[in-house]
Amino acid sequence: MNTPFRTLLSGLLAASLAAPLLAQADPAGELAERLAVNGQPMPVESVRETPLEGFFEVRLTTGERFYSDAEGQHFLVGDLFENGDQGLVNLTEQGRNGERAARLAQVPEDERVIFRGAGESRAELVVFTDTTCPYCRQLHEEVPRLNELGIEVHYLAFPRTGMNAQGARTMQQVWCADNPAEAMSTAKRQEPLSGPADCDNPVEAQYHLGMELGVQGTPAIVLPDGRLVPGYVPAERLAAMLGIEG
Repeated sequence: MNTPFRTLLSGLLAASLAAPLLAQADPAGELAERLAVNGQPMPVESVRETPLEGFFEVRLTTGERFYSDAEGQHFLVGDLFENGDQGLVNLTEQGRNGERAARLAQVPEDERVIFRGAGESRAELVVFTDTTCPYCRQLHEEVPRLNELGIEVHYLAFPRTGMNAQGARTMQQVWCADNPAEAMSTAKRQEPLSGPADCDNPVEAQYHLGMELGVQGTPAIVLPDGRLVPGYVPAERLAAMLGIEG
C-alpha cells in the first residue's frame, strides 16, 4: 500500500473515531465550565438550551438567571418571551414556576402550618405569610371558605421586616406552639402569644426560601403549578384560578 493512500486511510479512521465524540459534545455543560467574570468562575447551578438559537439560560446558585451565548461572551438579562398563536408567553416565568413548585414540594408537612377542610381535598395553596401584615389577616379570614371549597392552605413564614423584627419572633412562637394552627389564628387576630420562640423552628429558613423564590411581600400565594400570585385574593377568585367551582 503506498504511503499517500495509507495516510488517507489513517485520516478517515481518525475522523470516524472522532465523530461520535463530537456528536456527544455538551454545549450547555461546556458553557457552565467556562463562565467567568474578571477571571472568577461564576456560581452556576444549571445551564439549559433555549428556543433562541445559540443562547442558553444560566441559573446561578443565588437564584439569579440570565442568558448567554455559547462562548460566555455576551449576556442578556431579562425575561424571554415567545410570540406564538396564543400571544406572548413568558418562557422565563414558566421555568421559574416549575422550579418554584419543585422547591416547595421539598418542604415537609411538619414544617408548614396547615388548614384543611373536613371534606375531600381538591387543591393546595402555599402561602408565605406574616402575622403583622393586614392583607395576610384579610386572607386568613377567607381560609374557612377556601376549606369549604376543598382548598387546603399551607402557610410558610415570611417575616417581611426581617428576622430581627417582632413579627419574626411572633411567627417563631407560632411554629413552636403545641397547636400551630390555633396559634396562627390567634396571632392574626392581633392577640399576644405567650409561648416560647426559641424551639428548633423553620421560620428563618422559610424566609430565605421565600426570597429565593421571588417573594417580595406578603401574602404571597403559590398555586400548585408554581405560579406566584402576590397580595390578597378573595376565596372565590382563587377557586376560579384553580378551576374549582363553588
